[in-house]
Amino acid sequence: MYVVSVTIHVKSDQIAPFIEATLDNARHTRQEPGNVRFDVLQAEDDPNRFLLYEAYATAEDFAKHQQTPHYLRWRERVAEAMAQPRLGIKHHSLFFGDSEG
Repeated sequence: MYVVSVTIHVKSDQIAPFIEATLDNARHTRQEPGNVRFDVLQAEDDPNRFLLYEAYATAEDFAKHQQTPHYLRWRERVAEAMAQPRLGIKHHSLFFGDSEG
């Protein structure tokens, strides 16, 4: 399993459009054959901070995701909404749900 967590700080006046664009991307990503999970989370203590938790069967599936029309559309739509550059951290799963890696 290949997991990517992305922290995004969004401008206060851009929260609603960011959520709309991100949910559109998440729904389409869940239809990709290599995607296992896509969670969109908003911080409890800071409504401007979001976490995208994405799980893919392989690193190659994540790379394919980054070439999809919905991802490219999302990237363009949210560029101006970000208060600072997003931080993506890639992980190799050691334990995922009921199974190893």
